[in-house]
Amino acid sequence: MTVKKIKAFRRRQNRVRKNSRRINYGKLRLSVYRSNKHISAQIVDDIKQETLFSASTYEKDFGDKKTWNEEAAVWVGQTIAKRALDSKIKDVYFDRGGFVYFGKVKALADSARKAGLNF
Repeated sequence: MTVKKIKAFRRRQNRVRKNSRRINYGKLRLSVYRSNKHISAQIVDDIKQETLFSASTYEKDFGDKKTWNEEAAVWVGQTIAKRALDSKIKDVYFDRGGFVYFGKVKALADSARKAGLNF
């Protein structure tokens, strides 16, 4: 990536987080990170500054499936939702982290919603 693209990505990322933190202060954040080969999600408590749950295609539970397609994103969304619901956490807000809400990011969000998370 060029420096220009990196700066644009950081601006988008900061804008998304600034607006959602102001609106959703006190709620837990479902943060998504996507690379070319993997996707991961975390539920973060911004007040205590700690990660409560995480799910990723790096995990051993994921198996030997392809890690870069939408099926992997669906698995991560279902896994993070299951872990949150086991601890009685239902309400979070979605932080796409500068990534476009399309493809893998959208698939992760939709699968987390279907599994029971509210955002």
